Amino acid sequence: MEWSQHAAIMPRRREQRFGDRVVPLFAERPASIWDMVEQAAARNGQGEALICGEQRLSWRQVAGAARRIAGGLQARGLGKGDRLALLLGNRIEFVLTLFAAARLGLITVLLSTRQQTPEIAYVLNDCGARLLLHEATLTERLPAAAETPDLLERIAVHDNPARSGFAALAGHAPHVDEIVVGEEDTAMILYTSGTTGRPKGAMLAHCNIVHSSMIYEACLGLTPSDRSIAAVPLGHVTGVVANVTSMARCAGTLIIMPEFKAGEYLKLAARERVTYTVMVPAMYNLCLLQPDFDSHDLSSWRIGGFGGAPMPVATIEKLAAKIPGLRLVNAYGSTETTSPSTLMPPDLTARHIDSVGLPCPGASILVMDAQGRELPRGEIGEIWIGGGQVIKGYWNRPEATAESFTAGYWHSGDLGSIDADDFVRVFDRQKDMINRGGLKIYSAEVESVLAGHPAVIESAIVAKPCPVLGERVHAVVVTREPMSGEALRRWCAERLSDYKVPETLTVTADPLPRNANGKVMKRQLREGLGA
Repeated sequence: MEWSQHAAIMPRRREQRFGDRVVPLFAERPASIWDMVEQAAARNGQGEALICGEQRLSWRQVAGAARRIAGGLQARGLGKGDRLALLLGNRIEFVLTLFAAARLGLITVLLSTRQQTPEIAYVLNDCGARLLLHEATLTERLPAAAETPDLLERIAVHDNPARSGFAALAGHAPHVDEIVVGEEDTAMILYTSGTTGRPKGAMLAHCNIVHSSMIYEACLGLTPSDRSIAAVPLGHVTGVVANVTSMARCAGTLIIMPEFKAGEYLKLAARERVTYTVMVPAMYNLCLLQPDFDSHDLSSWRIGGFGGAPMPVATIEKLAAKIPGLRLVNAYGSTETTSPSTLMPPDLTARHIDSVGLPCPGASILVMDAQGRELPRGEIGEIWIGGGQVIKGYWNRPEATAESFTAGYWHSGDLGSIDADDFVRVFDRQKDMINRGGLKIYSAEVESVLAGHPAVIESAIVAKPCPVLGERVHAVVVTREPMSGEALRRWCAERLSDYKVPETLTVTADPLPRNANGKVMKRQLREGLGA
């Protein structure tokens, strides 16, 4: 079964990409992110583009503002290929700067506002960022200037424009020079933790982002009349592609929530007549738990995308009863696949609750055994993903790229299967990965931080079941001397994003259980937690 049976899919053709890859791409498409912005301004210039609090901008205003910011960035010496880092929360400045960078051919590097000083320093140095735009409230978390020698300037963004260093960028003369941006040029770098514990910079090219944005538009039927709430962080692949660039592609409206709070989300969705959003299942559950849920008019909400974890059947049933016009769409993807690899046709969600959907238009999904051989339909193996949305590799990491990609297929590390009707099922993730409310946490990264503590001999990070978030982080730590769990938590909190910090710990003097090969038996540790 193909998506063409469920939606009007534009013609595709096979093209050479990233050297020796041959992938199906939409035949008629914008050449870059900036092309999508210009087309949105031409197609729906007076239509609302961005809403955040009291701020409202049309697509024509967005394009004009982005040109001025591009002029300001160029005046600071930035040119095509330079890295511009954003340490910003959900705000209009994030979107405008992203578009301005695309206008200049800059590479935007997205950081999470949850990252701590060592994590920020690592990313800035690894990518060689020349300029950093950051939340003014995070100034004290930034690394010292001597620790980031490539960084030429830091610009603080305040909620009050009069106090913000961003005002000088936004007030600059528009950038007018023509910059040729290639479809295969890197548009963004998003850092994704690997099993080694060291983050890798996934390079998202313009053609990857354009292709994924067009997938959302085609499969979900997005039009200029659609209004999306950005309730997830814009600095993650879901936020930046499923929300920001997809709304640019369809010339719709993006309503930005600085921070997700279920009660405020319901008020905003009703007031702004929201039609489309993408969230993790836990966020839908939190909305349903609000005592005043039924008092909000959510009748305009037609598409509810979700991913990162299974949607409980009870949640699906409650949403169907309370919002009959809402169609839920399961999505499966990653940073390396520029967001979507599969999408569930909205009318089939209830009938295929155990599936993450059909391969997206242009996506090729294989199920492979440990020797790299394709398995028959229905058998379980590692999911490999190919297509126009798959990134070209990792920034300055040719070995990691060679290890994770084969002939343009990304090795997901997920175990799954494909049935005779092309529905994809995901049964397990990499065993050491924890999914906390849709946020992925690799145990090796947390274990590496714990290993730096002078009292720690060894540690193992495992998932602890949670009825709300799905999983939480639990640490089993072997120490040289008696230690409190809170002291170890503080150690981690100074070095890791808050969601990666172990919420519960077992501190012991006993060695970790190992098998005959010397590997830690994490399954045994998880079983002790009821996992």
